[in-house]
This record gives sequence, C-alpha cells and structure tokens, in this order.
Amino acid sequence: MNKILPYIHRVFRRNETKLHELNYLFWECTHRCNLRCLHCGSDCASDSTTPDIPFDDFLRAILPLKSMYKSGDITVVITGGEPLLRKDLASCGKVLREHDFRWGIVTNGYAYTPDVHAQLLAAGMGSITVSLDGLEDNHNWIRANKRSFENVVKALDLVVSTKGLTYDVVTCVNRKNVSELDGLKNFLILRKVKAWRLFTIAPIGRAVNNTELALTSEELRALMDFIASSRKEIDVKFSCEAYVGKYERQVRDSYFFCRAGINIASVLVDGSISACPNINRSFTQGNIYDDSFVEVWNNRFEIMRNRNWTRAGICRDCKDYKYCNGGAIHLWSEKKDSILTCINRMLQASPV
Repeated sequence: MNKILPYIHRVFRRNETKLHELNYLFWECTHRCNLRCLHCGSDCASDSTTPDIPFDDFLRAILPLKSMYKSGDITVVITGGEPLLRKDLASCGKVLREHDFRWGIVTNGYAYTPDVHAQLLAAGMGSITVSLDGLEDNHNWIRANKRSFENVVKALDLVVSTKGLTYDVVTCVNRKNVSELDGLKNFLILRKVKAWRLFTIAPIGRAVNNTELALTSEELRALMDFIASSRKEIDVKFSCEAYVGKYERQVRDSYFFCRAGINIASVLVDGSISACPNINRSFTQGNIYDDSFVEVWNNRFEIMRNRNWTRAGICRDCKDYKYCNGGAIHLWSEKKDSILTCINRMLQASPV
C-alpha cells in the first residue's frame, strides 16, 4: 500500500475531527414501517408504540444552526422507520427548505407513488436513497413482502427519470443475494441507475441470529472483487461501514472514515441527540427536550471525537488500527469492550 496517501488521510481525519463541522443531520421521524425486514437494526414495525416525533419540536431544536452555518451547508436526511408513513412529510420538507436546509429521504420505496414523488419534489426534496436488496425473489424475501420488489422498481423509475435529483440505490448484501450481484448490476444499468452503494448486514436488531445474512470471509472477498471490477460500468461503491485493508480505494472513492459525531448527527424519534442513527442508543449525547442541540453538538460527542477507547478486544493490538481508528461506531455495543465484527480481519482470513 502507498504509505503517503494513508498518512495524508489520517492528518485530514484529525483536522476534520477537530473542526467537527456538521454536514448531515438525520431526523428519525418515525419508528413505524410498512415492511418488516429481516435485517432491520431498529426492529421497526407498523404498530410501533413509539409516537412520531412532532416536526415543530425537531425544527425548534435545529433552527439555531442557521446562525452557525451558511445556507445549504447542512442536509437534513429524513429516515425512520419509513418516512413515507408520515402524512406531513412534504409539508415538513417545505418548511425545511424555507429555512435554507437541504433535505432528502431514505425509503424502502414500497409506498413511493407518482403523487408522492410530485409532492416531495414540489416541497424541495433534493436527494433520495432507495433500498433494493436483490432481484425479485431475494429482495422480497429479506423485505418479507411479495410486492416489495415491484413497488421499489416503480419508485426507481420515477427517481432516475427526474433531472437534478441526487439519488443512490443501496443494497444489503447477504448470503442469499451475493451470488446474483452481476444480475442485479445489469438490471440497474438497464434501468439507467447511475449510483449504487453496497453494504453488509451488521449483527444487530433482527439480524443477530439470522445465519443467512452474515457473509463468510470468502463471500466478503467476492463482494470486494465484484465492486472493484464493476466500477467502470456503474458508479458502485462499498459503504462507509468498515476499513477494508488492501481493497481501500478499489471499492470506494476515498479512504474509510466513520464520520459519526464528527460531521454527522441525528435526532431520534424520542428526541435523543446522537450521531449516525444506526449506532447503539447508549451513545446518545442528550435530548432536544432537555438540552440545546447546538450545545450538545459543539461540546459533547467526545466519545466520537476521541476514539482511543476503541483500542479494546481484537482492536487492541491490531496493526491496522491507525488506518481504521476502531472501525464504524455502529459495530460497537454499549459494553464498548470489543467490536461486533471486523470486516478487515475477515478479509484477511485464510480460505477454509
């Protein structure tokens, strides 16, 4: 590996951490969902007992950011659950744009209709992430709904045909769909999809005990090789979930950098202030009902900005620690004694 570029990246990472300028603010607007996916880390359901967070409460908490950042510097990413279940989604987005926040959504696409599409665009939606987890049988299997694939493809066609809309397709790679990635790539190219992001499934939420979800070392290497060999055909990349050793720069545009709590924050459905919404709830830094969001962002998050505590378990004596800095925070539990899984170590494992 060229040692100069990784060194430059480590310096860059330190500077970014010191500045900790907020770029992406996730709003977990609901825990309700119209699907019951096998891999859901939040264990969302249509009958969630957690009430939706009122938009006015969220807006009141983030408005002080306008005095700290330039117009358009922060993108609010609305997620869930499934954000389309909120009937006020478009009106929420419209108000965000009126206050100079860019905004987008993360959706499973099941309820994404032409009318919904038109309403969200009219409200100023600038970006969207749509989940597609394989060809029809495997997508419907992991989404636990026989109509999910049909609906998400219709959603993709709407998204791809809209000029000026930033989008990507995300795919949860698992043991059932890893062998059909070539077919899925061809399917996406045929539908003129330009941006595709792949990630593996962490052992959290419903995925903990499902042996059909976690890839083997051989399958992980096959995934990396697939991404590296496909990047000339489609803008495909591995997600920000893990350092991948020799595959760095082959499978993404830049070196691994977990920006949780450094450039990324979230307001969860109960008002909790956290970093990336995928991380363990024990990493919460405050709550908008008790604390100033700005004060929390500026003066807390030390656990994210000084990650020396991650030198534990298998990370303690790892020769690659200086590159990964303890990996992605969502792979650490509340015990903070060892990372749940290390993709880099799995990639280096000898074939059985």
